[in-house]
Amino acid sequence: MKKFAQPQISKAIKTGMARLAAASFLFMALVYPSAQCIAQATPKRALLALSKNDHVLAIIDPVSLKVIATVPVGSDPHEVIASADGKTAYVTIYGGGSLHELNVIDLVGQKALPSLDTKPFMGPHGITFVGGKVWFTAEGTKTVVRYDPATGKFDWCMGTGQNRTHMVYVTPDMKRVYTTNVSSATVSILVDTLIQGGFGPPPGAGNSPQGAPPAGSSPQGGPPPGFRPQPHSDWIQTVIPVGKGSEGFDVSPDGKELWTAGADDGIITVIDLATKQVKASIDAKVNGANRLKFTPDGKRVLVSSLRTGDLFVLDAATHKLIKTLSTGRGGAGILVDDDGSRAFIGCTGDNYVAVVDLKTLTVTGHIDVKGADGLAWAVRQ
Repeated sequence: MKKFAQPQISKAIKTGMARLAAASFLFMALVYPSAQCIAQATPKRALLALSKNDHVLAIIDPVSLKVIATVPVGSDPHEVIASADGKTAYVTIYGGGSLHELNVIDLVGQKALPSLDTKPFMGPHGITFVGGKVWFTAEGTKTVVRYDPATGKFDWCMGTGQNRTHMVYVTPDMKRVYTTNVSSATVSILVDTLIQGGFGPPPGAGNSPQGAPPAGSSPQGGPPPGFRPQPHSDWIQTVIPVGKGSEGFDVSPDGKELWTAGADDGIITVIDLATKQVKASIDAKVNGANRLKFTPDGKRVLVSSLRTGDLFVLDAATHKLIKTLSTGRGGAGILVDDDGSRAFIGCTGDNYVAVVDLKTLTVTGHIDVKGADGLAWAVRQ
């Protein structure tokens, strides 16, 4: 065996170590960027799902059905909606009506933005995005609230006077707002109405302490001479009794009907939105009903049951039950593909989102999301 002097051995070791360091540097240069990109980019069209157990918003590729990223949210997330441009998500942090927080998520950067404190509006729950604004129910204060992201202000609210104002739907023209009030077993229809006349004067406005009318007013206590009341907008509420425990609801694609399902009595109530009257009460026996959604063509209605885990599929025209299929132990949030091919059911107790083929009416897959509940689409413009 050839022997090396001590200096030669040291030089060989140093050379080897240098080569190893260079190789390691090259390896890290190639691998480290990949490690940074393990969370894939948010697809242009993404499925959003809330995890009540892990307290995260899962961003899902609807093609591969894989969770590509998760973003931390508050302690009790219930519903989620995306902005019209698909870049931002808003999450209601509910707490049974006691909390007061909206989480804001950057869907492109896959990170949390500063949250919104909704006080004095407590217990935000149902949420939607219409007209560039965020609309949500505040169950703890029996109100519907509107938030403007452009100004960073809550710019409108209206009380319902009903118990557990829960889910919300806003028409595209923002002239009508529908909500379910779970404990009151009612639906509120809020309509932005043009009032032609003015409000009358306050009581006693026409009587001075000496009995003479105040200067500048009419002798009868009306408005000053020449005063012409201007038309103005006012929100008018109509309250309609529905099935007990009704919370999940949807409006038909043609905007003519509102369907809501009672969790306590299994009754589906159909409301004619033109007349604001109950059109039908269907004893569908959808006990434990949680959410209700129309298919995009308006032909079918899907109802999930948190109590039984069943998905009820009804014919919207005949009001007849087409099929009942099991999605697990408890079905909650429902989201339907735009083309009506699939439905996604957040199965809270099963820790997954069930994928339902709406052509065969069978469960074809599952997406792992612990305590899955609220679902939404995010379509980036």
